[in-house]
Amino acid sequence: MTPLATEVLGRLTRVYGGARDPGRAPAMAAYMRDQFAFLGIQSPVRRVLAREVLDGLSRPGEDDLRDVAEACWALPEREYQYFACDLLRRHARVCSAAFLDTARFLVVTKPWWDTVDILAAYLVGPLVSAHPALVSTMDEWVDGEDKWLVRTAILHQLRHKERTDAARLFRYCTRQAGHPDFFVRKAIGWALREYAKTDPSAVRAYVAGHRLAPLSAREALKNL
Repeated sequence: MTPLATEVLGRLTRVYGGARDPGRAPAMAAYMRDQFAFLGIQSPVRRVLAREVLDGLSRPGEDDLRDVAEACWALPEREYQYFACDLLRRHARVCSAAFLDTARFLVVTKPWWDTVDILAAYLVGPLVSAHPALVSTMDEWVDGEDKWLVRTAILHQLRHKERTDAARLFRYCTRQAGHPDFFVRKAIGWALREYAKTDPSAVRAYVAGHRLAPLSAREALKNL
């Protein structure tokens, strides 16, 4: 690991480990269907502690971010992955196109909506915006077999508003309209609902003209 990543991980495990709350951990794990262990640190406290961990340190570069993220993903408790997601969200702009390989690893490793959605909107989305050649990778992901990569491809434009490539968004939704998985159907509805804040008539027309799963259509039109 880089020297900065080593320092961050040392501080992180010390600070988060010292804030462990065994009384809260079981309920937090249960909320995530007991897929992950938790330290029991609730989000507001966790974010305060994260600032303590990073206090006085230099801004991370791409190698630092990669090393911190991969090390956090190797730790058992979910709060460490949340720390990595927040760090990547804050510094995504320093990452090159090559960082998409790291993003893919994080999406498909220990995957669940709590990390995947942050990575999609706040890491993958900015990477694709900054490096348009990565659109071809999104085309591959949306047609792939891994449901979390499919969800990421559908959601990566979630924050683009007027910059959304609507034709591509609609194309992705159409390709996966019949997907059997809840998380993909939900992602379609969410992506369309978010874009409807920018162009409601386009979303209404798209939903009217395409056969979507009831969940997807309901979510897409929720605020229209």
